[in-house]
Amino acid sequence: MKVQKGDVIRLHYTGKVKETGEIFDTTFEEVAKEAGIYNEKGIYGPVPIAVGAGHVLSGLDEQLEGLEVGKKYEIIVPPEKGFGKRDPKLIKTFTLGQFRRQGIYPFPGMPIEIETESGRKLKGRVLTVSGGRVRVDFNHPYAGKHLVYEVEVLEKIEDPIEKVKALIELRMPNVDKEKVIIEVGEKDVSVDFGQLLDEIDKNTLVLGEILLESDLKFIGYEEITFKPSVDELLKPPEEEKEVIELEEEVSEPLVEKAEEEATEEKVEEKVEEETKEEEKAEEAEAKEGEKEATEEKAKKKTKKATSKKTTKSTKGRKTRRTTTKKTTSKKTKASEKKEEPKEE
Repeated sequence: MKVQKGDVIRLHYTGKVKETGEIFDTTFEEVAKEAGIYNEKGIYGPVPIAVGAGHVLSGLDEQLEGLEVGKKYEIIVPPEKGFGKRDPKLIKTFTLGQFRRQGIYPFPGMPIEIETESGRKLKGRVLTVSGGRVRVDFNHPYAGKHLVYEVEVLEKIEDPIEKVKALIELRMPNVDKEKVIIEVGEKDVSVDFGQLLDEIDKNTLVLGEILLESDLKFIGYEEITFKPSVDELLKPPEEEKEVIELEEEVSEPLVEKAEEEATEEKVEEKVEEETKEEEKAEEAEAKEGEKEATEEKAKKKTKKATSKKTTKSTKGRKTRRTTTKKTTSKKTKASEKKEEPKEE
């Protein structure tokens, strides 16, 4: 089975400088330790790559096409397709004072890093320190060197989902691939990192999704969806909080919501009833007060009227008695006159 451009494979390799035999890169942990280039934070083992996608040096990438799975090969990479040719313009001279003002005391072979006016950082190596002058080489340490790679293609991955997992492993090697939900179609793929949000730094996930999208397009997918998307990951915390609160509100069971609304209505009705009763009590008190005041006024008026009536009645009776007495007296006198005999 031969390797073609666009294939996803697992590869073992060890890279050396042809002129010196120095090992500068390897996928074998033991080889790295023996060569003195072991990195405790590094991840060793066969590396997954997409052939032709630029995951390895261009000189090596180009020569992977046509190799057979399971065989070992030695590949020679010229300088122009490795770390480039040496450029004399990248050798710069500085004064010793420029270093000492920054608290740096340079010596030959010392690695340094400077930042240009445009903000670009350049790594270099001190070549010489002499006469108050310091020469620094900003070429890559292996620029101008021929490289030798010992390679072996261990596997050519055919299953679509395993291809996506392999590329996730390449871009985000510390991610637990078993927690990633992957769905693939003929020309579309969906990758859900939802179960890993508490385990991965958001910035790492953003960078990983950007690189992974490029890889997936390279191997033939046209429509790529990530959950959460880069835009969602880059949202400010406040906006994200609002979205979460909205989702929680929408996801509430309708029954619970109806019960809450019914309870609220009952409370409102009870408050209204209590308010009406209080208003009625206040009105009753006010009316009672008015009634008492009215009755009091009525009593006073009645008392005055009774007093006047009694006075008038008494006066009337006295007058009638007097009149009767006088009338009786007159009648008696008249009768006496009638009884007297007339004289002849």
